[in-house]
Amino acid sequence: MTGLGAVTPLGNTAPEFWRRIVAGESGVGPITVFDASAFTTRIAAEVKDFNADELVGKKESRRMDRFSQYAIVAAREAIADAALPEDQAFKDCVGAVIGTGIGGIQTFWYESEKAAKNGDWVKTSPFFIPMLMANAAPAHISMTYGFRGPFFATASACASANDAIVTAYTAVAYGDAVAMLTGGTEACISPLAVGGFCSMKAMSTRNDDPAKASRPFDKERDGFVLGEGAGILIFEEYEHAKARGAKIYCEVLGYGQSADAYNIVAPDPDGNGVVLALQRALDSAHLKPGEVDYVNAHGTSTPLGDIAESQAIQKIFGEHPHLAVSSTKSMHGHALGAAGGLEGVATVMTVHDGVIPPTINYEFPDPECTLDYVPNVARKADVNAAFSNSFGFGGHNSVIVFGKVR
Repeated sequence: MTGLGAVTPLGNTAPEFWRRIVAGESGVGPITVFDASAFTTRIAAEVKDFNADELVGKKESRRMDRFSQYAIVAAREAIADAALPEDQAFKDCVGAVIGTGIGGIQTFWYESEKAAKNGDWVKTSPFFIPMLMANAAPAHISMTYGFRGPFFATASACASANDAIVTAYTAVAYGDAVAMLTGGTEACISPLAVGGFCSMKAMSTRNDDPAKASRPFDKERDGFVLGEGAGILIFEEYEHAKARGAKIYCEVLGYGQSADAYNIVAPDPDGNGVVLALQRALDSAHLKPGEVDYVNAHGTSTPLGDIAESQAIQKIFGEHPHLAVSSTKSMHGHALGAAGGLEGVATVMTVHDGVIPPTINYEFPDPECTLDYVPNVARKADVNAAFSNSFGFGGHNSVIVFGKVR
């Protein structure tokens, strides 16, 4: 791991995001990007102070959906952070796999509204399809920087970014690339997405107290808070990074993936798929349960999901006395396909800095969730190995293991 970049509800750089996560700040507030007064949920964790014309360029930004804009800005930061070589021979060996759960839903909403209002579908923008498609984000990164390695998108709902990270890791591990950009991006705070989730009764309706709406593992939780943003990480072949004197945050130790084979939206209450993913991650990383210090939980703040995840972690790690578990979604909300990217950045920094981020808004313990959730205040700790969990609609389970360089 040699580079990090982030566009988030808690700041538009990785250092600012991490500083505010450690401080336990909330990025949740009233929805401002459209009039949400008619919805049962009127709050979200929006990216703030993001001027695409300035950050991306006026001409270029008009040809990108918001999710691609977030990705290109986060990628720029990660590339600069890693100080990647600029010779074309190296660029030919750099790729990207970027996850997104929905893709260009802002473009879909805007063009559909325009056509319906005008009664003219013939004049749909010629950029509609290129802006809509899920692979637009990695494509723009490739074209901007001249990278010619493997470039594509993954889409597995809220596990998209973690599945992208797994794919990028294997590309480097098997010699298909010297370096890979990976993570996730999402910009879905729109009437379509909010309306859909409201109809499912999946989101918190704590509209009068937005900062306390996302409360993973707390007994008073009532649903997730929609978020957005991009988290980009750079993986680099170790000997190459070492030879050029690159800063190394940590390394990828392994991963685990599975399917629930249960329900298109509901988690398996017995957590069978999650247990498989966690065990496969342990096996892949050649770790024993007692050697894992921290789990960045999926922890969405939903009544059923938090219980299923917590109990699955308990099954794998047992009575491990030093395991800390926290959900940073309590601060930045649930960014869907970008979740694993944002949480990947946070988990890498946890290992690198030796600080475990808190689960804020943890006030009332749930008797069915019995782990150490690092309530409300960050904790200093020596973290040698950390899990980052992401689970998605469709029963997709994906776990990444980060650790100190061995």
